[in-house]
Amino acid sequence: MKMFGNIDKKRVLLCFVAVFGMGFFLSFLILCDLGTDPCTFMNRSLAQRIGMSFGNWQLIMNIAMLLFVIAFGRHLIGFGTFFNMILIGYYADFFDWVWGKVLPAGTFTNPVSRWAIFIVALVCFVISAAVYMNSEVGVSPYDATANILSSKVKKVPFFLFRICYDYLAILIGVLAGMRPNVGILLMAVMLGPAVSLVGSKMKRKS
Repeated sequence: MKMFGNIDKKRVLLCFVAVFGMGFFLSFLILCDLGTDPCTFMNRSLAQRIGMSFGNWQLIMNIAMLLFVIAFGRHLIGFGTFFNMILIGYYADFFDWVWGKVLPAGTFTNPVSRWAIFIVALVCFVISAAVYMNSEVGVSPYDATANILSSKVKKVPFFLFRICYDYLAILIGVLAGMRPNVGILLMAVMLGPAVSLVGSKMKRKS
């Protein structure tokens, strides 16, 4: 249990709520089919290729990455690691099913409603992700793997390594059969500033 350090219950709760928000808004992004983050893009493409639900495949992929993190970066693991790796995919699958039952047909194909939902969901997803990252109670296996690998390649700046890492995820998704959309580019542009903005506000209140 040393990897969890001193438990800050407020931060753990905040992280849990943020992960819920990520899964909730990710379900809209998936149904709008205008782009998601690179990790989701890769896992959705692989899940469709092998005929498995997104939630189940994402959990399997995260478990594989977690084993690597346990071996080489145990200090990066916390409650947030498990919230992220277990819950986001299943939240997205669940709400995907819910929206199919309760929303009118054509909600995600009509150009006006599709883009309106996409923009709102993208902004809310990015904010949720920023809150999750700034809660500082554990890093997702996908992000932790990037941190560990980057530390082994010290001559390459982290931001450049991370760009290559995310592009590799996109390439895997493309090779598995999916086409990247505008959402991936918007996510890359918005996430960094959102993390910094949310982090500064959280530090003021702490």
